[in-house]
Amino acid sequence: MYVGALLGEHADVGEIVAWCDTNPGRIDYYDAQAGGGLPGYSPGRLEEMVRERGVDVVIVTTPDLHHAEMVDRALRAGADAVVEKPLTTDAEGCRRIAAAVAETGRNVVMTFNYRYAPRNSSLREVIASGAIGEVTGVHFEWALDTVHGADYFRRWHRDKANSGGLLVHKSSHHFDLVNWWLGDVPARVYATGALRFYGDRAAAARGLGERPERGTGVTGDPFSLDLNADPRLRALYLDAEHHDGYRRDQDPFAPGVTIEDNMSLLVEYAGGATLTYSLNAHAPWEGYRVTVNGTRGRAELDVVERGHIDLGENGEVVLDPSATPDGAGTDDLRPQRDRLIVQRHWERAEEYPIPDGIGGHGGGDAILLKDVFRRDLRIGGDPLGRAAGHLDGVRAVAVGIAANRSLITRMPVAVGDLDLGVSLEDDENPTTHHVPAAP
Repeated sequence: MYVGALLGEHADVGEIVAWCDTNPGRIDYYDAQAGGGLPGYSPGRLEEMVRERGVDVVIVTTPDLHHAEMVDRALRAGADAVVEKPLTTDAEGCRRIAAAVAETGRNVVMTFNYRYAPRNSSLREVIASGAIGEVTGVHFEWALDTVHGADYFRRWHRDKANSGGLLVHKSSHHFDLVNWWLGDVPARVYATGALRFYGDRAAAARGLGERPERGTGVTGDPFSLDLNADPRLRALYLDAEHHDGYRRDQDPFAPGVTIEDNMSLLVEYAGGATLTYSLNAHAPWEGYRVTVNGTRGRAELDVVERGHIDLGENGEVVLDPSATPDGAGTDDLRPQRDRLIVQRHWERAEEYPIPDGIGGHGGGDAILLKDVFRRDLRIGGDPLGRAAGHLDGVRAVAVGIAANRSLITRMPVAVGDLDLGVSLEDDENPTTHHVPAAP
């Protein structure tokens, strides 16, 4: 996404000057897109890269467990950082990034692209307007289907040490939305969850039988990913596999899966609201439902990103319908749609208009990229406060980190006991916190 932006629409304000990766095959793939000739550095030479190439910003898109180290080192080397969600995977990573920001004064941009999706921005507008009064509770249900959901169980994400599990890697998007919608911070978390569908034990319990070790070369199996079927995936992973041995197409029912696929949370917010949250990673359709209850009424956001999975003649499907909207199948009973309904006490329900977006992730990607690369060109401030910094990143992962601890202890976890290295109540950007209430 960032390479395409810097080679295309935003080439006039930003220039790629170097690559930093463990795999030279992947460097060569993107360097060819950029015209070739840019230097490649190993992660151990990050500081050297910043110095030699005069780097202003390092864009961090590594596996999650490396985010804190890369952000810390980039800031201390003299560059700002743009980091993909999640900010990091644990409390130690939060402390490391917070210390680097405090000691260097440099800037960290969190790319929470779901904030920029018009459907989510519209719900922020409804809450901020005071139309439903003071929020008392939020119910948030997210369904990942058996294509997109299964993909987390093929990749490095399947090992909780790498990703913090879906409660950190995936759900940090969702927790950030709730934090942002409410203008509040999480205070206490209780979680339950387990691996009930993917992984070798769950598969054996259902009598699934013998499975292929990897998806490439397998036909007729909807849970297998054949890297040869996608030229981009083949170039990035299959052809680059000999450099590091990483397999992008592992079987989701193979041994080694240590993350959960069914999760439920109860989150208490500092301001008094309560969040009930669930994530299922093996649903037959993909999308989410959000219900916000307030003292004056209720708002309901219903999003269908893929109503069902359309298997082609060769079993090929789009992996992530939210990132590639054209890949969503049509469905009469569950059509692809975004709908926001607002109903005040003693009144009829009304549909709140949602403007069109641009590109993937609910139309948020293109708008996010403008904020990442052209924020200084804004005529005025963003009344929705969509731009996010490292403190927003900490607030989002705090819920997942607390939830992971709760899964172990089977007890509620106070976010204040996590020692995240920063107070969640601090305001690095006043527009991202404390939603103004209408009279």
